[in-house]
Amino acid sequence: MSRDIPSKLIQTIDCKQGAVRAVRFNADGTYCLTCGSNKTIKLWNPHRDLLLKSYQGHGYEVLDAQAGCDNSQICSGGMDKTVRLFDVATGKALRTFRGHAGTVNCVKFNEESTVILSGAIDSTIRAWDTRSRKNEPVQVMDEAKDSVTSIQVSDHEILSGSADNHVRRYDLRIGRMMADYIGKPVTSVTFTRDGQCILVSSLDDTLRLIDKDTGELLNEYKGHKNSEYKIDGCLNSKDTHILTGSENGLVCIWDLVDANMVEKLDHSTMRAIHSLSYHPSDTCLLTASGDKFYVWKSKYAPSGD
Repeated sequence: MSRDIPSKLIQTIDCKQGAVRAVRFNADGTYCLTCGSNKTIKLWNPHRDLLLKSYQGHGYEVLDAQAGCDNSQICSGGMDKTVRLFDVATGKALRTFRGHAGTVNCVKFNEESTVILSGAIDSTIRAWDTRSRKNEPVQVMDEAKDSVTSIQVSDHEILSGSADNHVRRYDLRIGRMMADYIGKPVTSVTFTRDGQCILVSSLDDTLRLIDKDTGELLNEYKGHKNSEYKIDGCLNSKDTHILTGSENGLVCIWDLVDANMVEKLDHSTMRAIHSLSYHPSDTCLLTASGDKFYVWKSKYAPSGD
């Protein structure tokens, strides 16, 4: 068994915020955020099962959140059609951005945490300047023909997945948009850590590894169940393994190169495991299902790590 696989369940944490819609590590992996159907965001130390703070302000379910690069702010989006900015230390809502015509599915900061990108059911991505006093978006990307389900941001690119069966990549340096047709609604997109490839989850029980520049299909990963719900896929911190949730209570892990499934993490539930977040440097995985999130580490990790 590889030391790079988080196969040991360390914590099961009842969030007490209704259904957990997303779990997300912060930038250095010390803390994490959970988004709840009870309109709250919670900040945790997942390694010690410690609730640190709750954030309120959304008028309906919170679907996604991210901590900023210096951990001082949180951005979030939800079913109340708003994007919000919170101060981590005080818990206060600093800004509320309105403009989306429907549920906000996903949010991401840019690398400097000065701009929030939000994707929504209204088929648009909107960019909000957190330093400006204006509440209008600084840019609207409306190329998608259906709900924007997932966003990733690098220093010069925005990657998005949509229910219109496409992945779109916006190169901000040259002002170009490139689209790849996947064939089924896209539920999750992410860059590999080296920035060379993208991992795409779609509603046909398949993840695809695609060369970012050429669009070539490099590998497919199958064996999980994903035909109904938005389920996250991700890579581990070393780009050696692919991970995804599944609609039957499992997390499936494959070797990136040979596409062999090497591990299934059984959550002892038949509910979908829909949200995943991998630690930026360590062998540690967070997963969410129902009203709980789970902390997984290498079985070789010292106890208390």
